[in-house]
This record gives sequence, structure tokens and C-alpha cells, in this order.
Amino acid sequence: MSASAVFVLDLKGKVLICRNYKGDVDMAEIDHFLPLLMTQEEEGLTSPIMSHGNVHFLWIKHTNLYLVATTNKNSNASLVYAFLYKVVEVFTEYFTELEEESIQDNFVVVYELLDELMDFGFPQTTDSKILQEYITQEGTKLEVAKTKVPTTVTNAVSWRSEGIKYKKNEVFIDVIESINLLVNANGSVMSSDIVGTVKLKTMLSGMPELRLGLNDRALFALTGRDKGKTVTMEDVKFHQCVRLSRFESDRTISFIPPDGESELMSYRINTHVKPLIWIESVIEKFSHSRVEIMVKAKGQFKKQSVANNVEVRVPVPSDADSPKFKTSMGHAKYVPEKNLAVWTIKSFPGGKEFLMRASFGLPSVENDEMEGKPPITVNFEIPYFTVSGIQVRYMKIIEKSGYQALPWVRYITQSGDYQLRSNF
Repeated sequence: MSASAVFVLDLKGKVLICRNYKGDVDMAEIDHFLPLLMTQEEEGLTSPIMSHGNVHFLWIKHTNLYLVATTNKNSNASLVYAFLYKVVEVFTEYFTELEEESIQDNFVVVYELLDELMDFGFPQTTDSKILQEYITQEGTKLEVAKTKVPTTVTNAVSWRSEGIKYKKNEVFIDVIESINLLVNANGSVMSSDIVGTVKLKTMLSGMPELRLGLNDRALFALTGRDKGKTVTMEDVKFHQCVRLSRFESDRTISFIPPDGESELMSYRINTHVKPLIWIESVIEKFSHSRVEIMVKAKGQFKKQSVANNVEVRVPVPSDADSPKFKTSMGHAKYVPEKNLAVWTIKSFPGGKEFLMRASFGLPSVENDEMEGKPPITVNFEIPYFTVSGIQVRYMKIIEKSGYQALPWVRYITQSGDYQLRSNF
């Protein structure tokens, strides 16, 4: 069971637009939403689900809007939230920015979209590319377009239109891995994991069938081939185009892809990750008036790889002033509103070490003991490299016309939540 009605409200709780899907909840119930939320905020107990009598409000906030779904049943909350975030995604695709003004300026289109996105409380057509085929932003076209609904809406393949043609047939595959890492002040890795996504950009004619092969340990175990490096993927999530029954039976990732850009799958690898960029820091205080910070960054990845746009964010005391920096590579700046020294290195080769020295005036060092000790955080991106060793072994493209298509693969490793605690 899903939502009874969906409302879009401004920050004062005024309803900008709403759609009643089932008629089993009084539409006036929404008047209780903002008072409930304000009461919770005052008590510091904000909850994503609030109730008034037997009516439940499931809500999200986006820019200067609240998106609220109401229900009086024991609904599937995760389905409702997935739908609300999908509404934000679709509206953003249509209007670039989703805010109060864009709702008011595109009232008719918004109402049409709410009508197509959900039917009798259940999500229906939520793919913006398909919706754009028959709900256009010009009101005059809207009436004409309604006479002919694309086959994709009633099709088994609702995410791809028929009759797509390209002069050059290509598929671009991006394997992007984010490293989440927490290192304590003694230099021990407390927690680490890898979150990966496989993104596609498909420019293929017709209705092609694609098969993607990865060095998946479970697949190799099934087939009895255990050659080379394999990876164990957990929490695997697929785009709706992937045939799940096929994957569950023989681990084959088989699908008819959406046209253009899409996220095919995401996964997590729970493994001990060696920090790719290691940070050491030392702080010295002089006569209650000056503090010096020395930070050493070392690239602990292959020498042939290069980390791009490395940013080391070092916390400094809130009353620091008169910053002076010296770096062996890149440049550093003081960001007083965030109490940070930010050291940026455009290109950081593997195996290299760089130093940054910072000096600050400290008018009131006594306050230091009262402050928390935020960790050093690092942002980076390493192209042509995956930390887990995941590989695309093959991409087969089968289409009835028999054309040849080129698959291109790119690997990227980047920082996720990458923190190193210091003894500051």
C-alpha cells in the first residue's frame, strides 16, 4: 500500500499544489503538518514520519519546499520515500531548479506529471525521458500529445522507446568507486568500505540486448573458473532494466538499456582499505600567541597513477588569525567561516610526499580546551584505477539488425567519507 495523496507546500505550510489519488484521507488533514513539524523542531526530535490521529505524514524537504505524502494505512514507507525523491528528480529534469517559483510557473505541467507519476496510490511511470515524450512544457502541445500515448507507457520495456537510431553505435561504461575511511589519532584504520556504481551512456539503435560480465567471485565459483583477481559484491542494487531472475540463477547481468545516461547498478565491498592518501599532522603552540601546523601528505597508490584535485581540509582553532602558509606543492588558503585551512594539489602522483606548514596568530589560546577536535578530511579522484580491482570482463551487444557497436570502459576511484583524526 502506498500514498493516499501528495502535497507540495511552501515553508509556511501553504499548499502550492496537491493530487488526491485515493480519496480515503481528508485533504484538510494537511493543515496539521506544519504545526506538528514546528512542535517537533522545538523539542529537537524531528522525525521523517509524523502522525495526527490515524493519518500519517511522510515528508522530505527540498530547497524551499516540503513534499508530503499522506496515508491512513500501514504503508510501505521506503516505497513512499523512493517515490518522493523520484518526484524531485523528475521535476528537476523538467524545470532545472525545483523551488516554489518553478511550481507556480509550471502549474499545469506539474499537475499532469503528478497524474502520470502515480495511479491510485501506486508509482506508475517515473522515467523522465519517457514522460517527456508526451508531457511537454508548452501547454498547447500538451493537448495534442495526449491523443497518442507512447507505446513505452504500456510496454514491457517502459524505460526505452522504440525506433531509436544512431549513426554510430556506442556504449560508455563508467565504474566509479568511492572510499569511505576512518583513521583514528593513533593511525589505525577504524572502519573502511568501498561503494561502487556502474553508470552507462548508451547510444545504440533499436532494442539491443546487453550482457555485462564482471570479475564477480560468485560467478566464478558457479562456473568453476577462479582465474585471477575476483571481487565479492554486497548490497547489489540494479536499475529496473536488469533481469533479476537471470542474475539470481547464473549471475549474468542481462538487460535492454535505457537510452542515454543511467545508473545500471550499485554495490558495496566490505573490505580493509589501505588509505590511498595518508596524512600525518603535528601542531605546536608558542607562548599562547601563535600556533604552527605541519601536515604531510603521502600518495600510497601505484606510481603510474595520479590523484587529481586533491583537497586536504585541516581544522584550525576558531580564534586563529593572521594565517601564513608554505607548501612544497599546490597552494593553501584559510577559510575562517569554516575554521579550516584548505590545501589543494591539482596533480598528486603515486608514491610522492608533500608538506604544508601553516602559522596562525592565537589571541585567546585558553578557549582551545573547550573546542571539539574535528578530523582532517581529504577529497580526491584517481582516474583509470579501482581500489577493489573490479573489472569489466566483457560487454556483449546483441541487436536483431546485427550492427557492430563499440563499448568504452572508464574506471575512477574517488574519496567518499574520508576522515583522519588528529591529535590536535
